[in-house]
Amino acid sequence: MTMTPDEADNILSTGFAPWVLDLGPAVEEPDERRALLRLPWSTRLARKGGALSGQALMAAADTSTVIAVSAARDAFVPMTTVQKSTTFQRAATGSHVPLAAVLTKIGRRTTFADIALTDAGSGELSARASTVYALLG
Repeated sequence: MTMTPDEADNILSTGFAPWVLDLGPAVEEPDERRALLRLPWSTRLARKGGALSGQALMAAADTSTVIAVSAARDAFVPMTTVQKSTTFQRAATGSHVPLAAVLTKIGRRTTFADIALTDAGSGELSARASTVYALLG
C-alpha cells in the first residue's frame, strides 16, 4: 500500500518539532522509493539578500528523508540521522523549493537517501544533500 500525501502530512504534524512545522514544509507525493516535498519561500526564512537560508534548506532535506523512509515503511518508524552532507550550488530566491528525496538503499537498520533541492523560479538546482539514517524500530 502506498502512503497518501494526507498520511504523510499527518506524520509531519504529529512527529516533528514545532519549529520544523514553522518552516511550512508540505508533502506533495510520497511513494515506496521517494518523497516530493515543497518548502515555501518566506521572508522569515530568507537571509539578507533574499535567499532562503541554508539552515532552512538543510532542515527541509532532513524532513524529506523522514517522509521518504516512512513512505517506504508504510508508517513512521523511530529513526535518527547518522550522517548528513549538503552542498549548496546557487541561492533559492523569491520562489518555493521543491525537494525530491530518493532512497538509494533501504536496509533493515540503515537507509540512505539523496535529496535534490530546486529553485522553482529558475528550475535550477539550489542544493544537493545526502543522508544516512539509523532505523531504531
